[in-house]
Amino acid sequence: MTMNMGLAGLAGAVLALSLPAPATAAVHAGPSSGTSSVQWKSCPDYSDEVIRSLRVTQEQVPAFRTLMKRLECGTVGVPLDHRDPGGRKIDIAVTRLAATDKAHRLGALAVLPGGPGQSGYLDPVRSTLNKEAAALNERYDIIGFDPRGVGYSAKVDCPLPPGGPQGPGALTKKAARKIYDSQVAANQKCGRSDPAFLGQLTTGNVAKDLDLVRAALGERELNLLGLSWGSSLGMVYRSLFPEHIGRAFLDSVAPPWTNLMKHTKGSAQAAERDFGRMAAWLSRRDDTYGLGATARQVREQVAQLVRDYDKSPKTYTDLPRPIDGSAVADLAKRNSTEWVRAGKALAELRTATGTTAPPTVKEMLSGGQMMGTPLPGAPEMLNMTMNWAVKCNEDSSRPDFGTAWRAYQQLVKRHPATGRSGGFGGALCQGWPLPVQRPTLKRGSGSLVLAGHLYEFMSVYDWTLQTRRAIGGTVYTIADDVHVSATRVPECAADVVKYFETGRIDTGCKGNGTPN
Repeated sequence: MTMNMGLAGLAGAVLALSLPAPATAAVHAGPSSGTSSVQWKSCPDYSDEVIRSLRVTQEQVPAFRTLMKRLECGTVGVPLDHRDPGGRKIDIAVTRLAATDKAHRLGALAVLPGGPGQSGYLDPVRSTLNKEAAALNERYDIIGFDPRGVGYSAKVDCPLPPGGPQGPGALTKKAARKIYDSQVAANQKCGRSDPAFLGQLTTGNVAKDLDLVRAALGERELNLLGLSWGSSLGMVYRSLFPEHIGRAFLDSVAPPWTNLMKHTKGSAQAAERDFGRMAAWLSRRDDTYGLGATARQVREQVAQLVRDYDKSPKTYTDLPRPIDGSAVADLAKRNSTEWVRAGKALAELRTATGTTAPPTVKEMLSGGQMMGTPLPGAPEMLNMTMNWAVKCNEDSSRPDFGTAWRAYQQLVKRHPATGRSGGFGGALCQGWPLPVQRPTLKRGSGSLVLAGHLYEFMSVYDWTLQTRRAIGGTVYTIADDVHVSATRVPECAADVVKYFETGRIDTGCKGNGTPN
C-alpha cells in the first residue's frame, strides 16, 4: 500500500508477483455479457514454466494443475460508468473454486487482491494451494477476479514515466526537480490519454463491479478476505452494500483516508521504528555481524553506511545499478523474515572490495525475478496504470514541488537508517488532470475483523485503530512486521478459518516470529 517513491519505483509499493506485460495503450474489453449471469468459458492453460513464475514450487505444480481443473472461469459485463448503467460496458474476469463440502457449504468468499493493480484471477487456486488456508475451500466457494484495469479484465496501459534523471548518490534539489517535472508531465499525458476509462478507475467502482459479480453468481451475499489494498476495497464494499455482505476479514489494513503524503510519512516512521527492533536483534549477535554491541551502535553504523555509500557509490559488474545510500537503507528496511540475510549484507558492505558484489549483497539487491520480462503466456499479475490511476483519482494531497522537497528532506533527516530507501516520491499525483474522487466509508454493524500487524510499515498498525474508529469492527493483532501474513502462518490461519466458519475469533496471534 505504501506510496513513497516515483512511479517508476512503484513495484516495491505493492505485493507484486511479477511485472505486467508491455503496455498496449488499448482497451481490452470483449463483448459485454450484461449483468444477469456469468459468461463461463475455458480457463487459461499455463506451462509449467509459467506456473513456477507465479511463485509456485516445482513440487506444487501438480497440485496447482489439479486445482486449475476444478476452477471455473468467466466474465461479467458491467457499466464502465455506474452512473450510466445503459452506457458503455466492460468485462470483468471472474473465477470460482466451488466448495468441496457441498452438504455443509456456507456461501461464497471473495478474495480481494492488493495493489491497487494486482490480479486476483488465480487467487482461488493460490489461496487453496496454501495449506494453512486451504480449509476455507471446504465450506466456501472461493471467488477471484481481476479488478477493472487489470489482467484479463478491461484495461488501458499508459507508458510509465522514465526512472528519473537521478544518478547514484544523495539526491540533489536539482535532480529532484527534474523527477518532479517528469512525473507531472507523465501524469498529464496518461490522464488525458483515455479520461473516460481512467477516470472510472476507483475503489468505489471496483466495489460496484464486485456487487454485480455477486449478483451474476446468484449469491445473496459475499464474504470477504481483503489483503492490503483489498482491505480498502472491503471497507468500501461494506459501506456501499451492507445488505450484501457476510463476514469480512481484512488483513494489513489500509488507513480510512486517502492522502499519499500522509501515508508516506506514517509508513516511514513505522519503518524506522521496526529498524530499531532489527538493530537490537543485530546487537545481540555482534560476534556474527560486527555492526555494534548495542542497538544504538548498530543504528549509528548503518546510518554511517548510508552516508558513506551516498558519498561514494560503488559499481559492481554483476549488479544492474550502483550501490548507494538508498540500497543500504533498503537492507535496513527489511522485515524480520529477512534479518539474517540483511544483516549479512550490511556486514559485507562495511568491508566490500573488488569488482563483483559480495554474495549476500548480490542475492538481495540484484533485482531478481521482479525485474525480469514476463514469460510468454503468463497472466498479468500487476498493472501499474491501474495502480497509478486509482491512487491519483483518490489522492487529496497533490503537493507543489517546494512542499514535496521539504517533506523528503525531513523524512531523510528524521529516519537516517531507512529514509533513503524510497527515493524521492515527490508528488506522485501532481498534474493528474482528473478530479479527486474520495471513497465512501460508513460505519456498519456487520461482522468485520481488522487484522493489524504490530510492527509493520507497509500498513501501519495505527491505521487499523483509526479504521476501527471510522467504520467499526474487531481488531485482530498480529505481533509481527510481515505484510498480509495472516493466512500464511498456521496459528493465525487457523483463526481466520475458524472466523469464517463460526463468526468468532480470538484477539490475535504471534505471526512470523523474529528469527533465532
